[in-house]
Amino acid sequence: MKKTVFTGSGVAIVTPMQEDGSVHYEKLGELLDWQISEGTDAIIIAGTTGESPVLNHEEHCKVVDYTVKKVNHRVPVIAGTGSNHTDYALELSKEAEVSGADALLMVTPYYNKTSQRGLIEHYTYVADRVNTPIILYNVPSRTGVNILPETYQALSKHPNIVAAKEANGNIASVAHTMALCGDDLDIYSGNDDQIVPLMSLGGKGVISVLSNVLPKETHEMAAACLKGDFKTAAQMQLRYFDLVSALFMDVSPIPVKDAMNQMGLAVGSCRLPLVPLSEAAHEKLASVLRQYQLI
Repeated sequence: MKKTVFTGSGVAIVTPMQEDGSVHYEKLGELLDWQISEGTDAIIIAGTTGESPVLNHEEHCKVVDYTVKKVNHRVPVIAGTGSNHTDYALELSKEAEVSGADALLMVTPYYNKTSQRGLIEHYTYVADRVNTPIILYNVPSRTGVNILPETYQALSKHPNIVAAKEANGNIASVAHTMALCGDDLDIYSGNDDQIVPLMSLGGKGVISVLSNVLPKETHEMAAACLKGDFKTAAQMQLRYFDLVSALFMDVSPIPVKDAMNQMGLAVGSCRLPLVPLSEAAHEKLASVLRQYQLI
């Protein structure tokens, strides 16, 4: 049986920015300490929520290295290293490995996409050349390509491919994947509105945007699932439905950064091409935050 990277709630952490648009490392350090103190079980750095598409190579490697050092083994650190360029995905993965990341989160190739056979060859190419465990990341709404259950089954046979962040929104497909892969592939929810349904099937946890604003509660929801207390977990899933929906009213991470700024966390704005919420959307988000007594 493969070693599980983490169980519970992993935060897909934002990358805070200075007013001039540069990475705000001091603020990132504060966020990391806060997340861990609130019970977050893993840190996912330089993922989509961390604006990885607009981090240059030096920044990408530096935020991963900074995070590994700052966390200092308190919880696992998972580095986003996916790319639609297989050799570059390998380069990022090797850099993260040198920094000491506990696992690699690798999104499917986007824009140029690929076939299911291409997915197998892409991931196998990288997995053969690193020693750090790989978590596959399936988010077809962003990438235009979906990993099928049979493809997961093939990839799960590789000793270095240990898990998947599943964000295709299709619970039946997730169930099929779990049935085919068994203990060869851990599954994490990539959607905050499906934490409990996915974990009820045997998922190990969530890689969460919600945790950026509610780390303690997201951890508690996942922990309840892990204990088999699905009644409590389901109540929490429904309680935070409006907040989860609000955090995805625009392209992520625009709303979650806006929410964090309203909460006084001062994480700055997103880099172009992402732009701030409209005034109406900002006010709507503020209303939801007040509903949950976050502001």
